[in-house]
Amino acid sequence: MVDFNITTVLLPEVMIAAMSMIVLAIGLLVPVGTRKGMMPLTTFSLIGVLGYTVYDFFYGPKAVFLEGMYMHDQFAVYFKILFLAAALLVVLSSGDYVQRFAEHSYKFYALLLTSTLGMMLMAGAGELITMYVGLELMTISFYILVAYLADDARSSEAGIKYLVLGGTSSAILLYGISLIYGLTGSTELVQIASVLGGNLSPASFLATVFLLAGLGFKISLVPFHLWAPDIYEGAPTPVTAFLAIASKAAAFAVLIRVYLLTMNSQAFSITGQSLLIVLAALTMILGNLIAIPQTNIKRLLAYSSIAQAGYLMVGIIAESVGGIKGVLFYAMIYVFANMGAFAVATHISESQGSDDIKDFAGLWRRSPLAAVVMTASLLSLAGIPPLAGFVGKFYLFSAVMDQGHIAIAYIGFVMSMISVYYYLSVVKVMFLNEGEGLPDVPVHGAMKFTLVFTMVITLVIGLYPTPLAQMAIAAAQSLFQ
Repeated sequence: MVDFNITTVLLPEVMIAAMSMIVLAIGLLVPVGTRKGMMPLTTFSLIGVLGYTVYDFFYGPKAVFLEGMYMHDQFAVYFKILFLAAALLVVLSSGDYVQRFAEHSYKFYALLLTSTLGMMLMAGAGELITMYVGLELMTISFYILVAYLADDARSSEAGIKYLVLGGTSSAILLYGISLIYGLTGSTELVQIASVLGGNLSPASFLATVFLLAGLGFKISLVPFHLWAPDIYEGAPTPVTAFLAIASKAAAFAVLIRVYLLTMNSQAFSITGQSLLIVLAALTMILGNLIAIPQTNIKRLLAYSSIAQAGYLMVGIIAESVGGIKGVLFYAMIYVFANMGAFAVATHISESQGSDDIKDFAGLWRRSPLAAVVMTASLLSLAGIPPLAGFVGKFYLFSAVMDQGHIAIAYIGFVMSMISVYYYLSVVKVMFLNEGEGLPDVPVHGAMKFTLVFTMVITLVIGLYPTPLAQMAIAAAQSLFQ
């Protein structure tokens, strides 16, 4: 590791923190009648930080370790790009939705930025307390965002559920951290791994279970998934999209770093990998099977996201550069595929006031663009070629098979085939049902750009995955150096 200017290393985080404060200050100080431009301000701020972060990935310092607390490597920067891209797409797709609470839109955007900041801190955390601070910054922002529609009983209920269950999972995670500190006298990941060595004990096993349980809740792994469908359904749809995409990726960033640096020591290797295999299998099986009978699009996407978490776990199980490359590649293309689906769901919800799948009937006639984007997004999530999801699953399953874990790869393949059924059931409603009496729902403005952009990226990466794959390999290799 080399020394570097700390301001340069932390510039993206500082910029996001500053912008969240600026947005909040403008909202508090400027009169309501003249308070405009919050969405453009947030959009251009995110574009600027995203542009700098992409530059930083290719040309910035490759390995900076700040006093054991924070890591600046391509792995962390890759995830920062993912978080910023997801936040930008959520802002672009939520313009019409935010008009429902236009007077308080500045709070929505400020909280979106603070949650993004928390995710960025999680990706770079080199020790457990820094990780926990970032996680709580993200989670507390989401507590408010989930319950943002104060006049909506479902949103309030979802906020309360998320607060109670999220607080419980944070306590479990913190207890696991305290056990690790008690065993090693340190919260730095590198120090923890060196102290633990081959000392397998009941306390280290219990710490493993608590860490996986706490992070498993954030990722919505089975059996820590029960919160997701209710909260996804009740939360404002743009918040649901950000919660399903970016917060899950942030938890994976932490899990990968903690597992490979700490839990993959001899003390944790057997218990940690065995637990991950069981959790991945259960998550893929239950997520896909329970998605089949769903009649609400947000609940279907909730169970779909649970299953997707299981696929991502497969790459971690491989414990190799190829496996982590698969996770990073799939996480990025998941942003665009899932964001396309949620953007369409947001548009239909705002236009028709319903999240039921039956109300997507005849969408090909009422909004051809929305129907095509939803179809492309769902087929990508199912892993159908030539879309990006197929390439991502190929990387994940081939990596884990190379390491000799054939059974978990077969489970993932079979569950992917099963997922095609419920994804195509939505497509069937859109193209084969008439939808008589339902209004036309044309797409305009930023929402139209978001839909087209996510669909194009999903198709282009599927046809030409090399640039993103090379970024994922570079990020994965930085983790093993």
